Amino acid sequence: MEIPVYLFTGFLEGGKTSFIREVLSDDNFTQDEKTLLLLCEEGVEELDEVFLKRYRTVSAVIDDENGLTRTRLQQLTREHRPDRVMIEYNGMWSTDLLDAAFPAEWQLYQVVNSINAETFEMYVSNMGAKMLEHIGFADLIVFNRCTDATKEFIRSKNVRAMNPRATIFLEDMNGNTEDYAEGMPPPFDLDAPIVEISDLDYGLWYMDAMNDPSRYEGKTVRIKGMVYRGKNFPADEFVPGRFGMVCCADDVTFIGFICRSELAKALKPESWVTVTAKVAVEYYPQYRGDGPVLYATRIEPAEKPQEELVYFN
Repeated sequence: MEIPVYLFTGFLEGGKTSFIREVLSDDNFTQDEKTLLLLCEEGVEELDEVFLKRYRTVSAVIDDENGLTRTRLQQLTREHRPDRVMIEYNGMWSTDLLDAAFPAEWQLYQVVNSINAETFEMYVSNMGAKMLEHIGFADLIVFNRCTDATKEFIRSKNVRAMNPRATIFLEDMNGNTEDYAEGMPPPFDLDAPIVEISDLDYGLWYMDAMNDPSRYEGKTVRIKGMVYRGKNFPADEFVPGRFGMVCCADDVTFIGFICRSELAKALKPESWVTVTAKVAVEYYPQYRGDGPVLYATRIEPAEKPQEELVYFN
């Protein structure tokens, strides 16, 4: 039987325990299921036994990376027979450990990254790579304890570029939340017959389309990209993409969307093309959900952009 796993990431004092408390006490989430809560670090706030018992939750401590093994997790599964698992993860541990440790029946349903807005600037300055790992792996990112000043700083760091697919909320001291993208207008003229994406705007378009693909569903776009075809790509698929840098040279990665065309197999890898395509929204494992899929109506040879690297600001 499949057991859903909810993973809570973030640094110490980031608000993970408070978030878990809110989730467990939510009647819409807890409906008499038994929860196994794995505690991978000793937080400032703790969940007492009375609270855990009330919401049919049993806790187990794994305070060392070496203890996060498949054998240990299988043992806990047999012992407690949970309906679901919640993990308060250690902010200093790599998320790469989880693939090897999860039993076969454990399925990762959601990754929540909880961030203290008051310490965000410090962690970005001193532990940028680890912060990027947390943000990039998450499905939901919540900045808590926000002020107007920290909201401005968070937006200045362009968190959306670090994870275009995640839902991001900013929560103030009183628990009021706002969507990170609230009030932001579409960056392109979506009523145009063809939505033209300039070379400089590729990163902006990628973020916007990944964040809200429904905006582009049924629209026709024109982009320039470098041809990439993976070993296991179907004959009619390729990716017209670009290399993008989020915050430093170590974070350069190839970004783009699946494009379908009968001409795909004949395209030369790493050549540059201008693609005119109609956008559909479809499920793809690479997207971890629904995302944009391009159906090319025209593919033309192109010169590479003057600036090959994409930036997200």
